[in-house]
Amino acid sequence: MEHWDLVVVGGGPAGAAAALAARRARPSARVLVLDRAGFPRDKVCGDGIAAEALDVLAGLGLDPATVTDGFPAVPRLRLSSPGGATVERATARPSYVIPRAVLDARLIDAAQEAGAVLRRRLVRAVTVRPDAVEVDGSVTADVVIAADGAESVVRRAVGAARNRPSQLAVAIRGYAPEPPGQRGVQVITTTEQRWPAYAWSFPLGDGRANVGYGELVSAGATRADLLDGLQRLLPGVVAGELRAHRLPLSTGRPRQPDGRVLLAGDAAALINPLTGEGIFYAVLSGALAGQAAAVGAGAGAAYRRALAGRLGRHLRHSSTASALSRWPVLMDAVLRAAAGSQRVFDDVVGLGLADGRLTLPALAGAARHLRRPGPVG
Repeated sequence: MEHWDLVVVGGGPAGAAAALAARRARPSARVLVLDRAGFPRDKVCGDGIAAEALDVLAGLGLDPATVTDGFPAVPRLRLSSPGGATVERATARPSYVIPRAVLDARLIDAAQEAGAVLRRRLVRAVTVRPDAVEVDGSVTADVVIAADGAESVVRRAVGAARNRPSQLAVAIRGYAPEPPGQRGVQVITTTEQRWPAYAWSFPLGDGRANVGYGELVSAGATRADLLDGLQRLLPGVVAGELRAHRLPLSTGRPRQPDGRVLLAGDAAALINPLTGEGIFYAVLSGALAGQAAAVGAGAGAAYRRALAGRLGRHLRHSSTASALSRWPVLMDAVLRAAAGSQRVFDDVVGLGLADGRLTLPALAGAARHLRRPGPVG
């Protein structure tokens, strides 16, 4: 039976980052990446890439300019609350919108250039043994990293439960002509109807925008409901092929088990519960998992400590903010505060798109606007 130091199941951003980190930590490591699809391939996603995700990739040896080549920076963000409060400001650092067919191919190419081996395979069975992890009865590894998405086969194999409906979102996404006046602006619009729910429109810079709408699975959304929400919040948008996907939110993330199997990205339910953002979490958790893989049998515990040290406080804050956001009046107050303060706006963006935290200025600003409500926008 073929043996590898590390097998990564899934070649998306989490898997590619894991392979890059493993080879960077130990250049002699034999790393195999298995993915069910050939690259380039599309992946249903909002395509937004925060600057902090590029920082992680830079730490793995990738030049951010190479990752973003051909796609202009998007320096502004417009947020609308359920009650109609709207704020548009420049973000502290610009984001990028890169189709996953492009981004994922670039990252997995970089992993192969670093020495990882990519094979096309749909993984069906994972067996954890005392001395190794067996994949499909034909490959063994000292460590396996699950980077195989929301419906992870590897996660199920180690007994990690999937998210409850209240911790699972569903979204529909397509590409449409860029709405007038949106160049250089990412748009996120929330709604009180079927709350919590929101639509987005992110410009690619080539005359198109990634558009979509999502809400919690517990709301009982049908495809018709998702299409209605998209049209209601982004009136006049005509998208091409619309595809749906599930988003396991970080409020329901499974505990990383001890041992030789590590969960990264969507497989670890690392999706921001406020915005649905997952690329930053994917590359960061993949990088931490790839580094921990060198520990072998102790990789699970080492990775769990690394995740807690790097993301633990942020995840507690984002979960708290998600719980508070279930009251639309609080969302209105926060965005009114953000409209009046660049500092509050930056804090809100950091919490929703990267690893920010609830801050006193944001909380104090929201409290003031709860006492003195009024329209903004």
